[in-house]
Amino acid sequence: MSWERYKKYYLGIDRLGFGLDISRVNFDDAFLPSMKGKMKSAFDAMQALENGAIANPDENRMVGHYWLRTPELAPTEEIKNEIVGTVEKIKDFAKKIHKGEIVGADGKFKYVLCIGIGGSALGPQFVSEALASPRTDKMQVFFLDNTDPDGYDVVFDKLRGKLGKTLAVIASKSGGTPEPRNAMMEAISRWEAAGLDFAKHAVVTTGVNSKLYNFAKEKGFLEFFPMWDWVGGRTSEFAAVGLLPAALQGIRIDKMLKGAADMDKATRSNKMLKNPAALLALMWYKCTSGKGLKDMVILPYKDRLLLLSRYLQQLIMESLGKELDLDGNVVEQGISVYGNKGSTDQHAYVQQLRDGIDNFFVTFIEVLSDRKGESPEVASGETSGDYLQAFLLGTREALSAKNRESITITVKDCSPQTIGMLIALYDRTVGLYASLVNINAYHQPGVEAGKKAAGHILEIKQKILNALSTDKGKTVDEIACEINLENETELVFKVLIHLISNLSTGVKVASGTGFERTFIKTK
Repeated sequence: MSWERYKKYYLGIDRLGFGLDISRVNFDDAFLPSMKGKMKSAFDAMQALENGAIANPDENRMVGHYWLRTPELAPTEEIKNEIVGTVEKIKDFAKKIHKGEIVGADGKFKYVLCIGIGGSALGPQFVSEALASPRTDKMQVFFLDNTDPDGYDVVFDKLRGKLGKTLAVIASKSGGTPEPRNAMMEAISRWEAAGLDFAKHAVVTTGVNSKLYNFAKEKGFLEFFPMWDWVGGRTSEFAAVGLLPAALQGIRIDKMLKGAADMDKATRSNKMLKNPAALLALMWYKCTSGKGLKDMVILPYKDRLLLLSRYLQQLIMESLGKELDLDGNVVEQGISVYGNKGSTDQHAYVQQLRDGIDNFFVTFIEVLSDRKGESPEVASGETSGDYLQAFLLGTREALSAKNRESITITVKDCSPQTIGMLIALYDRTVGLYASLVNINAYHQPGVEAGKKAAGHILEIKQKILNALSTDKGKTVDEIACEINLENETELVFKVLIHLISNLSTGVKVASGTGFERTFIKTK
């Protein structure tokens, strides 16, 4: 890698404390000029999106997450006022909680239990960990982001004896998504078992008149915050979904919004070489041949950014993983994303990245500020931060020596402004890349298919329970035949072995072993 190439393909935006180095991607000088036509179309599509075009034809809705950090760009005065009003409501509510003007059964709230799934959990979790400060945080935040009973127990064990000082924040656009609904019902049972009124310790973020909205209204929950149909879950960090938990934790949400707005401004430029999101999208296109042929490895050299790869996994893979393009052609697009953190990865999968199969490209995230305050020397003239940078730069050199491609993003610190910038950068990059490969980044038919399939499994379970006898054991094949599911006997078997592994179901093995076992219902 030459110094001249680095200078030519490095984009520094000093006012943002941001830098992007694409010089270690293997493109020649003709590549970027050859992409001007595609990039112009992508810029036009992005402009239409920000102007309020219907971007999700499956649900006939706009996609307006960019308006969340620049409300004056919203296509109507009503939407603008809703955004501004919601941010003010969040700040006001958090202030009342922190001052003890709104309290729980045992006094001032000290803990937050966030209940959500997908984008309603990954964004808040990433921000919470990236910006946590145990010495100054106003509240400690916990998450329920699955429908795993054992996972619930782990979290509630940490909150044992603290529920009277815990505020539950439930996020679900429809209120019908099973995972947050199940977690909420388990939470309600915990509060009730402690002799507490859950409603007096709970707020919801949901759509107006959704199932959750009506439930919360009927029960008398403390407060309601809106979820709009023009904000998708994976791009909702700057809506109430993300801002409310952050504000309750004590994070400066105004700073996050400012960082995102500043990056939006930089990535709104139609000058390809001056737009970091455009350059990043073009590098994704080059590295993957526009067909997802290589994986994206995210390597942040900062403990606080550990969850960045998980957050980007959903944002990128749910947005770009599509079977059909905009013209209805089968294209099976997408980019697989994984990552951890440096320098942990020096001792994990970097060995394969350097010497194994060349089916990836790396994005290094470099944070220049080591910590707040002075760092002691850990060796003569060297700090821990010096070693961290040395590992980053050394790994980058080692990969380049084997012609393995990498991108480096440099930020000055890990502050609310920086986190806002990074989220906004990837929001815009995903949208531009989707245009380059002619797909819709804003719907998720595969996710809906999975939900329908899960519903079918629950129907099978109920049919099995209805078919089981209390006095006669039945084999898997007999049960499948009785409920007319001979073609799905494997699913019947899988459901049965789950039922017998949980005492509360009342299902047991009556006799036999293996596939010859007979099953009986005891209650």
